[in-house]
Amino acid sequence: MVFSIWFVYWIEYYFQINFNKYGIYPKTITGLRGVLFSPFIHGDTSHLFNNSVPLFVMLWSLFYFYSKTAIKILLFGTLFTGLLTWAIARPSYHIGASGVVYLLVSFIFFSGIFSKYYRLVALSLAVVFMYGSMIWYIFPVEDKISWEGHLSGFITGLFLAIFYRKQSPKPDVFTFTENEEFDNLFDENGNFNPPKEEDESFEIE
Repeated sequence: MVFSIWFVYWIEYYFQINFNKYGIYPKTITGLRGVLFSPFIHGDTSHLFNNSVPLFVMLWSLFYFYSKTAIKILLFGTLFTGLLTWAIARPSYHIGASGVVYLLVSFIFFSGIFSKYYRLVALSLAVVFMYGSMIWYIFPVEDKISWEGHLSGFITGLFLAIFYRKQSPKPDVFTFTENEEFDNLFDENGNFNPPKEEDESFEIE
């Protein structure tokens, strides 16, 4: 997927064409095509690069930890994120894979909380802290940024984490067996108490 968004951008650059009109345009029939096409369209190199790194990390994490449901989460999540953006966003073309990034971060974060698999929570938080202002962009803090797409991805990720909570990976559980011989080396206060050597007796004939 990361390769594909760079390939689409290369086509735009090489052939001097603009795919922005294939983004999501809210509340119009033609704007619905952006639900499928918008994640592959980016405004400039900076926009593309800022989405590529977190997208790669979160997609890798999704397919590593959720191998059985990863395809469903990605497809349904992208679809619902796009539809919600189409329903609530301002009248403008909304493009970029950042909605999918927010979808994946939200899903993995909340899924980790629900399953008490805190490695997933830590992974999501690491991505958020790497891109420090990420969390703020689900709010209308900048006119040129589609906060509606970010918010849609965040909400969709939470919904999918709830829906698939029973299929979330579980943290490893370790059980330990008691070693009585080892335990006997210590007294009730935890002091080392080595075993006493038995006296050997000899008979002389």
